Amino acid sequence: MNKRTNQILEFLTIENKIEVSQLAEKLGVSQVTVRKDLDELERQGIIVREHGSACLRSADNLHGRIAYHYEAKRKIAKRAAELIFDGDTLMIESGSCCALLAEELTVSKKDLTIITNSAFISEYIRGRSNFQIVLLGGIYQQDSQVLVGPMIRQCVENFYVKYFFIGTDGYSRQTGFTNRDQMRAQAVRDMARQAEHIVILTESEKFTRHGVVPLNLRDYPRTVITDSQIPQATADGLMQCQIQVITI
Repeated sequence: MNKRTNQILEFLTIENKIEVSQLAEKLGVSQVTVRKDLDELERQGIIVREHGSACLRSADNLHGRIAYHYEAKRKIAKRAAELIFDGDTLMIESGSCCALLAEELTVSKKDLTIITNSAFISEYIRGRSNFQIVLLGGIYQQDSQVLVGPMIRQCVENFYVKYFFIGTDGYSRQTGFTNRDQMRAQAVRDMARQAEHIVILTESEKFTRHGVVPLNLRDYPRTVITDSQIPQATADGLMQCQIQVITI
């Protein structure tokens, strides 16, 4: 995505829906130029075009979630990619930051093996690299395009990796990192058993909310990569829990 389409996504994150004429005025370009950018974003499945306007897809749709705070997520993904070297094997869970990490790896690394339970991610980077992608089996959740259930544990026991990258729906000091879906949370736990280190990728606003299902990852070495808007008290609390915090 170019700088202008990133700006469009940031405007849509704030407004949710915006007129083409307003976008043209804000960006200082013609409406024809804006329409071309919107056509491309719609082709990628990130936005929905309506008569004279555009809006983001539902936050439950992974294409739509990628658009929320896109630039911050892209920088988080770029920083996370620095942990990986050519030829590595890693695990990635489903999520918008995780999808952008996979995309960044296709640009900056080669000869990787990516183990994932995300059908979305496997499709998202298909054809962009020579990576080997191992898609773990399980029950397919259509909205999130992720595989869950007891087969995940059976499949992932065949692997052991240094890094497992995950997203989160929220955090609290009492419960730690959380998810809003019980089966997806269990898939994360099962995959975490087969990794040396867990890296949580999330924008800072997730630290102001929490899901209903604790991920229960307290016994694992953890690193958080987030943006610089994370409150200092929250960052201090994470570090007191032996969690490394990297901000971009």
